[in-house]
Amino acid sequence: MTTLPVTPSPSESGVIHASPAGSIPSPAAPAEAEPVRLPWIPIRSLAPSHRSRILTHLQSLSEHDRYLRFGFQADDVQLKRYVDSLDFERDEIFGVFNRRLELVALAHLAYAPSTDIGPTAHAAEFGGSVIGRLRGRGYGARLFEHAMLHARNRGYGTIYIHALSENVPMLRIARQAGATVHRDGPESEAYLKLPPETLASKMEQAISQGAAQLDYGFKQQARVVDAVVEAITEVRSGLLGMDASRRE
Repeated sequence: MTTLPVTPSPSESGVIHASPAGSIPSPAAPAEAEPVRLPWIPIRSLAPSHRSRILTHLQSLSEHDRYLRFGFQADDVQLKRYVDSLDFERDEIFGVFNRRLELVALAHLAYAPSTDIGPTAHAAEFGGSVIGRLRGRGYGARLFEHAMLHARNRGYGTIYIHALSENVPMLRIARQAGATVHRDGPESEAYLKLPPETLASKMEQAISQGAAQLDYGFKQQARVVDAVVEAITEVRSGLLGMDASRRE
């Protein structure tokens, strides 16, 4: 069964890779505007029970956004195959939910098998997407920072991204995180070396996960309250309608 890559394969699209030691850096990129910096967003780890929400998020992306995310025009059937193939035990999938518990930002951090050799050995691959109306608000950068933290805390020394050269926002995120971007026609690569895990990085991850879980719980409760209020309003409207009919 054909599945979509976390990010496009070199034959399908471009890549962002943090360059190995000794490589020749690419020419300095022109100065770029600083992205919007969110103080904090609740990024929650996802589980197999979230597959339907993940699929809904990906299917809500425009054709162009799907092209930038996967490197080709992925249709709904291909997106479902990709979601069905997600390995929640090996990889990490996390996202951001809004108040209505809609998945508005998504990231997939895929860990290379221990049998891999070459530049991707012991490396984690990052791929992400943000819904159109929230683009440019710093969600992508926060997801990448979150991914870097989790990868280093699992002992991985490198994180990389595949992106088309025209995927300027993703390339900007990689550069501003410290990656060296190499462009090869329509494709770009960048590798980013990660520092080793520390007690502070472990605590940061634990606190972030706890806060995101708490936020998700609050949103679930809010949804229940909204549903109860809506039901009461409907019942009240129905009773008022009945009283009006009797008076007539």
